[in-house]
Amino acid sequence: MQSMDIKNSVLETIGNTPLIRLNKVASTIPATVLAKVETFNPGNSIKDRMALKMVEDAEARGDLKPGGTIIECTSGNTGMGLALAACVKGYKCIFTTTDKQSKEKMDILKAVGAEVIVCPTNVSADHPSSYYSVAERLSTEIPNSFWCNQYDNLSNAQAHYESTGPEIWKQTDGKVTHLIVGVGTGGTISGTAKYLKEQNPDIKIWGVDTYGSVFKKYHETGEFDEKEIYPYITEGIGEDILPKNVDFSVIDHFEKVTDKDGAIYARRLAREEGLLLGYSCGSAMAGLIQLRDKLTKDDVVVIIFHDHGSRYVGKIYNDEWMRERGFLEADMKVSDLLEAKTGEAFIHVSKESTIKDTLNIMKEKNISQLPVMAGDQIVGSINETDVLSFILDNPLKNADKSVEEILRDPFPEVTTEVPVSELSRYFTKDISAVITKDLMGQHQVITQYDIIQSM
Repeated sequence: MQSMDIKNSVLETIGNTPLIRLNKVASTIPATVLAKVETFNPGNSIKDRMALKMVEDAEARGDLKPGGTIIECTSGNTGMGLALAACVKGYKCIFTTTDKQSKEKMDILKAVGAEVIVCPTNVSADHPSSYYSVAERLSTEIPNSFWCNQYDNLSNAQAHYESTGPEIWKQTDGKVTHLIVGVGTGGTISGTAKYLKEQNPDIKIWGVDTYGSVFKKYHETGEFDEKEIYPYITEGIGEDILPKNVDFSVIDHFEKVTDKDGAIYARRLAREEGLLLGYSCGSAMAGLIQLRDKLTKDDVVVIIFHDHGSRYVGKIYNDEWMRERGFLEADMKVSDLLEAKTGEAFIHVSKESTIKDTLNIMKEKNISQLPVMAGDQIVGSINETDVLSFILDNPLKNADKSVEEILRDPFPEVTTEVPVSELSRYFTKDISAVITKDLMGQHQVITQYDIIQSM
């Protein structure tokens, strides 16, 4: 009789997360892009790996004893991993976090039995009120307690050296050429990179940083510049300290990403790939887009997606929150512009139309550019400047000549899935519109004015 496949506890389900090919969001990247989706861990984030490792190592050293209290400063995900371990092993949990973290994260921690203390974000790391300092103080005041200190506890990086790195190497059959991952405590990137570079020193390791964090400048200059530190919205990456878990020697490059781009790309991953992910996942994707020119068709990129989007439904997945910060309009797609143009006819002329008739249509419809058709095919474009110049430079009888006399190249064609933020690369002083097709398969013109009207 075949034995039953049963896990003894939820902790045995940590790791062995899938590698998923990205298609639409990565369409402009020449390389193969594979996402290591860590939301499949029981706590819905990659932090489950290092949380369990920190607890087990503390138990082995005798730092954490039965009936003890786990204390940690966390943005939420490490706390969740520690809380799962505490539930199974019988520990209490006290977590400090910052007031910029989402309410969902705090509520989830409370749901699994943790006590959560909220500390101010806009204070230095050594300030008595910072979430680092409060956690450290509590660990000295509460008997039989253990402060995990994920920033300097090297069990963090070791967890990824032992699990995340080997999984990626095996899943890609050793063909991975690039790893890109957001950097916060540094454990994920450092532990994974150490393992991968031991297998192949040529693998490039790219860390994603955020504006307001010290990592990038320190990596490039060796200078810890306090002027680099200022508040930012992105959760889970960037620091105003240098955690011991960040091994700068195994990181080849840091790429900074704005709060806005991180939010936008998280939403795109949800809509276009069906992956509901956290804020820093969007940042990692935006960082990869920014670095796409460094990649070739032969490269295999693994991007680590750290956590689940359910912790951000009140933030980046909330239209009002996005709109208040000026993020939402950049998340719009061509399909959103078409909705605003519902009912508008596709105005065009045929290549046999006269220049005079074309000018009259432009005046009547108050438009400055038109597609030119031959049957069902778009064969060119025409604008009012060319029409007027021709008429002024030639006798009036020549206005009866066809528009073929002054035909330009057709407007670029785009799909309805293209983000509005990417349309700017199509517009030039000579190209004033793009063409797309609506749900009925009918041609539609999108102009710069349409974009302005939508904002």
